Formats: sequence, structure tokens, C-alpha cells
Amino acid sequence: MSDFVRLKAPRGWINDPNGFIYYKGEYHLFYQHFPYAPIWGRMHWGHAVSKELMHWEHKDIALYPSKPDDRSGCFSGSAVEHNGRLHIFYTGVSYKEENPQNINTCINDEFTAAQMSITSENGYDFDNLADKFTVIPPIEDKTVGCKNHTRDPKVWRGKYAWYMVLGSTADRRGRLLFYKSSDLVNWEYVNFAEKDGMGWMWECPDYFETDGTGVIVISPLGFLKDEKLYDAVTICALADFDEASCKMDIADKWQLFDCGEDLYAPQSTADENGRRVIIAWARMPEPFAKNRRGMFCIPRIVEVRNSHIYFRPHPNAERLFTKKIASPSEAGADGYKLSLDMNNGEEINIGGYKLSRKNDIITADRSDVFAGHSEIKCVFHTPEIKEGCHLDIYVDQNLIEVYVNNGEYVLTNTVYGLSDEISAQSYELYAAAD
Repeated sequence: MSDFVRLKAPRGWINDPNGFIYYKGEYHLFYQHFPYAPIWGRMHWGHAVSKELMHWEHKDIALYPSKPDDRSGCFSGSAVEHNGRLHIFYTGVSYKEENPQNINTCINDEFTAAQMSITSENGYDFDNLADKFTVIPPIEDKTVGCKNHTRDPKVWRGKYAWYMVLGSTADRRGRLLFYKSSDLVNWEYVNFAEKDGMGWMWECPDYFETDGTGVIVISPLGFLKDEKLYDAVTICALADFDEASCKMDIADKWQLFDCGEDLYAPQSTADENGRRVIIAWARMPEPFAKNRRGMFCIPRIVEVRNSHIYFRPHPNAERLFTKKIASPSEAGADGYKLSLDMNNGEEINIGGYKLSRKNDIITADRSDVFAGHSEIKCVFHTPEIKEGCHLDIYVDQNLIEVYVNNGEYVLTNTVYGLSDEISAQSYELYAAAD
């Protein structure tokens, strides 16, 4: 099975992107996967590959529960290459008490979490029985972290060692835990970082450098206070990481990864040209097709300019949508791109998804294409935009991505029941060229 432009659940449920890497001439993207039903359950790692980030081919399940430390699921993690081998690091969980109504979930969120590893010679074949091992057992020291809510290892190569960051919590404050290793097998805890008022637990951390500047991306639980279903959202900030001490200084100023608030748990890697590319899961309250729930956004390039973090469509996506069309009905299932300038006081309606601009703030309203989900937020705003009035909008029947001024801000929303009607003063439409 294959997907074009956006990777989607081949069946069942998907969430966080995992192990995103350019390896031996291909992009490998793994993901949290419950293959049996379109609901969250005992996690496996699904697997897809692409030559250019646009055409994705689904492969066999890569990881599945098989050891005492991951008997209840293979949670999120990352991948690195070393001496030609693919090294995967992930969180294995073991439920203390299974839910008798659904053994794929646990009672009262009680489980233990260990950090585990598995390798592959080619990126396709994984021996879940013979090649898995635990690199960091559950944390017992409560002053350091939490033995169940410590997860999602992101590993990278520094100048002198390998480094790992984990999301965790202590005293109901989210924090990052930093480890280092000389061999990818033996890991030493070194330091932590935290900030006040940033949620009670930090999931899916991702640290990288781009344009010579460090960036930290986290998904804090308990961050939003709007009494809606999602209390977690992904944020990012500039950060300085000292390798010798594993001390991270996180800037006080942060920004949303995406102003639409539906994207979660993003993960980045270097693309084949060395650019920092990032992808994220779009939270979906219902399946988009029979027994298929969950999808990812278009891969984005991360750039830092004037202390602001930009996210723009990967150039391969920009090059793809170049076929001029007159109507969305000509685009087919792969979706289309809509380009226009929007000045203050103007509005656009894209099949029921409404955008407007007032006082240099872009507002998105999906209320008319999100029926039956009043428990989830429907109206979203950018901060005040400063760099122009141009919008590039990538439209899938279930996901709309609005790029403001080539990535100054992005608004991405899950939708259901879009029509082919567009109401706007002036715009151009493009379909995928192939």
C-alpha cells in the first residue's frame, strides 16, 4: 500500500512519527501503530519509506511487543546511523494492571517505562526476539524523573559523544533528561532542564541545530487551559546545549509549532541536502476512511531567522504542486494547493473551512467542517503577522495546512466533509504535477 503527499494510516490507528531518518538513499518513517482497529491500543511501530518525502510505501510492522520491558507496547523513539547500521531507540512499557474490558490499555495510567534499543543492517529487517535490549531501566529516583512518565528518546551525535534527551516529569513539572554515551549501548545520566508553567510532563522532545542555532521542540501535557479535550500542544523555542555538562538553556520566549493546535509529537531529521526537515501527527477524532485513523502533515523545512522559527513546506512539496487547475474537482484524492494574498478585512471559504484576516491576525474557523466534536477547539488564531499577506494553503479532504508568508506561521487543522466550493476574491489553484 502506498500514500501520495501525506502519509496516512494504512489501517487501524497511527500517532507519533518515530525513527525519522534519511538512511541508505531512502527516507524511513516509522510511527506509533495499532493495526487492529482505528483506536489507540498496544503500540507497534509501523514503517514507511520514500525516495523524496512525497510518495510513501508502507512496509511490514517493524517493532512489536516481545520483551518484559515492552510487553505492553513499543512507545515513541528515534533512529541514528552508525557504521552503516540503523540504531533505533524507543520506550518500552509494561502495564501494572490491564484493563479487563480492553487488555490493550491499562488501569489508572499505571505502567513502567524503560528505554530500549534494536538495530538493523538494512533498515527493513528487525529481529524483535533476539536483538532487543534495555539501555535505561525504569527510573526509581523521583528527584530525577518518573518511572512511568519518562519516554520518547531522541538521540543525536554530538562532537564528542552520542546524546539522548528524554521527556519526563518531577514534582508535577515537565522536564528534559539528558544522557550521553560513547557506544550507543551504555548510557550515563548527566543533567536535566525545565521551565516553570510549561505543563506537568514533557512528551516527544526533539533537539537540533539549524542555521547555527539550537531549537528545542516539546509537547507538554497540561499546557492548555481552555477546558477543551486536548490539554497538550506542541511548542518550540531557541535553546543552547552545552555538550560537556549536558546543560540546556531554553529561551523564555516560545512559539506554537503550529497555530492550528492539531499537530502533535513532531520529529525531525536532516534531509539528503542537510536541511532540517520535520513531520508531525495530525490528531483525528474519528477515522478518515473505514478502519483508517491518523495521518501526518506535509514534511516541513525548519529555519531560524531573527530569533523566529519558520516552518515552510519542503521544496519537494512546492515543486510537486505546479499543475494549474480551475477547480478542486480536478485535483483528485491527492488534494490541491491554493495561493492568494489576504489583506485585512478579507475572508476566504474553502469548502466550509473559513479564513479571515483582521488587525494582521489570521483566524481559522473549522466549525462547519467538524460537526459532532464540540469538545474540541474549532477557532484558531496566529499572532500578529509582520512579513506580508501571502498564503499557500495545501488542502487534503481531511487536513488543511495554511502557510503564512512562507512559514512565518502555520495553521493546520483536521476537517471532515469539505466541499469543492471556494469563495474568495482572487486565488490560484494547483494540483500535483504527476
